[in-house]
Amino acid sequence: MSAVLLAIIGFWLGSIPFSVWLGKLALKKDIRVYGDGNPGATNVFRAGGRKLGVAAVLLDTLKGMIPVGIGYYALGLRGAELVLVAITPVLGHAFSPFLNFRGGKAVAVTFGIWVGLTIWEAPTVLGLMLFYWFRSVRVSGWAMMFALASLMIYLVLAHPDPTLIVILLLNSGILAWKHRSDLTQAPGFYPWYRNLRFAWKP
Repeated sequence: MSAVLLAIIGFWLGSIPFSVWLGKLALKKDIRVYGDGNPGATNVFRAGGRKLGVAAVLLDTLKGMIPVGIGYYALGLRGAELVLVAITPVLGHAFSPFLNFRGGKAVAVTFGIWVGLTIWEAPTVLGLMLFYWFRSVRVSGWAMMFALASLMIYLVLAHPDPTLIVILLLNSGILAWKHRSDLTQAPGFYPWYRNLRFAWKP
């Protein structure tokens, strides 16, 4: 299987709007009328609760993980070919043809591609940093950008692989576009002792 074919498969797999379909099939609801109107897993949590929300997150994660994992571990793709295969599921989710190219914010599928690239390492760092920044800034889009920047610092220090750096730059660019309305606002930092208070809470 060529990298181009796998990238095409990855794009179409990424474009499948599992969250919207779960809402329609299981809840008989359009999840896009909830919250911020995003066709993603967060609004499945809002519309249908924890179990269905977790299912949506897992499905969106898998559609990033599967093509990237196949490309990286099974086919041994590296360099530009790996960049192509890694970024297409994110593009598919963010600009889904099934939703008139108005896809989701691509957070879960981002975790999926990094599972495919590093198994546990990058997703763990990204998850911890996302938790920290969500508790540190008021605007969620900025929390996402700061978490991605934190992951970039980690990769540069721990795994200075140009391919991973390029993938993260492109990935961050797509997420910045999807969060562009948030990024027009100031981040709005919480007081520094907010996280300290949380850490010492009994």
